[in-house]
Amino acid sequence: MPSESPRVSRLEPYLDRTEPAPTLLKMLVGVQLAGFREDAGLPQEQAARAVGFSPAKLSRIEAGKGRRPPTEADVRALLELYKTEEYETSVLLQLLRRAGEPGWWQRFDKRLMPEWFDRLVGLQEAADSIRTFEIQYVPGLLQTPAYTRAVVQRGLPSAPAREVERRVELRMKRAELLRRADPPQLWAVVDESVLLRVLGSRDIMREQLEHLIVMAQLPHVTLQIVPLDVTNASAPAIPVTYLRFGGLDLPDVVYLEHIKSATFLEDRDETEQYRVTLDQLADDALDPRQSLARLRETAEQRYGVV
Repeated sequence: MPSESPRVSRLEPYLDRTEPAPTLLKMLVGVQLAGFREDAGLPQEQAARAVGFSPAKLSRIEAGKGRRPPTEADVRALLELYKTEEYETSVLLQLLRRAGEPGWWQRFDKRLMPEWFDRLVGLQEAADSIRTFEIQYVPGLLQTPAYTRAVVQRGLPSAPAREVERRVELRMKRAELLRRADPPQLWAVVDESVLLRVLGSRDIMREQLEHLIVMAQLPHVTLQIVPLDVTNASAPAIPVTYLRFGGLDLPDVVYLEHIKSATFLEDRDETEQYRVTLDQLADDALDPRQSLARLRETAEQRYGVV
């Protein structure tokens, strides 16, 4: 029996996942290839030249980026260069094949799923924990259908009704990850103005706050509110999502959303800055118990929730 690499043997459970996880598996394949290269003592540029790749191509493969996984021929060429053992090669190639299976979100129209958004959804599906800060809207994973519809109609006023409903459907499908048997931990910090700003109608806001009250009491959801009277809150000017992947040698990822694009940060120094910022925001915010009380108070006094 071939000797087993502890690093690779930890990946075997991912071969049996019932749901495809292409984003996670691409990242796992990339991280393992980078590890094999380092074990072989090869700098990235030298390894790329040895198999006829550009350094940029090898960098993308090791980072697990791109809508599609690398080809089996490309991965085999790298594994042969690194002289990996038969067991390691077998597991990695099986992971690669599974990485080619489309996730549920990849069945949506590509107009709704540009590559950067495809990557975000895939990362959220794979994350062990998700931290988020919102300054304008309720976090997407905590929205109701009516609230999402109002957000879409506000952002895309000329979109046809069919597109609006498909976007609502996509958002609700994404939120199902919080109802899985093994949901990620969600830690959301929200500016209080989000609760006070009427989006769509007061009825929509009433329903949305009722939903937030329910979700905030789930054991895997932590919701904190930054009150309006905190004048020196260390809040960034744009929404921030911080994703962590437990025990898989994967880097933390920070997602920064822009109007029609997004930035992903994986450098440890950069992600650490955002982790510290989110920690400071959590310190500025009401604690979870106080936040739930503020939610109930706002729902009752502003929107008539009984």
